[in-house]
Amino acid sequence: MSRFAEVIVLARDAEDVMEHLTEPDEARAWHQCFTRVDDSVFAGTYGGSGQCYAWVIQFARKTWGGLLPHLESLDWPRPESVQVLVRDEEDDCFGLWMIYDSKLVEVPLPRTHREEYYDSVTGVLIRTDAPDPA
Repeated sequence: MSRFAEVIVLARDAEDVMEHLTEPDEARAWHQCFTRVDDSVFAGTYGGSGQCYAWVIQFARKTWGGLLPHLESLDWPRPESVQVLVRDEEDDCFGLWMIYDSKLVEVPLPRTHREEYYDSVTGVLIRTDAPDPA
């Protein structure tokens, strides 16, 4: 059974850093490629733009285990701007990771907690204020 996760990377001045992740690479643990979301999308022109600060990807669950360490290891020109949003198939909402002291760490979100899950890279992020599905 396939499980999926969506990942959004936001970072300023990172076009060169992220470029290799937009192309196939058999040496990576995953084979999917990030898609650029450039400024033209926000302007509604869709004609392409030289400036990009968002990249998106959807992973088959078991293939992205090395992604967060890989992103952490990149030479970000503005590490303070890096935000990685991850939504596992079972998550109630996206989790947020940021670079602090050269480490990519999860930023606690109000009214959420993360539980370990055997089939998950990050565990499952649960909203504590969600109504009980009865």
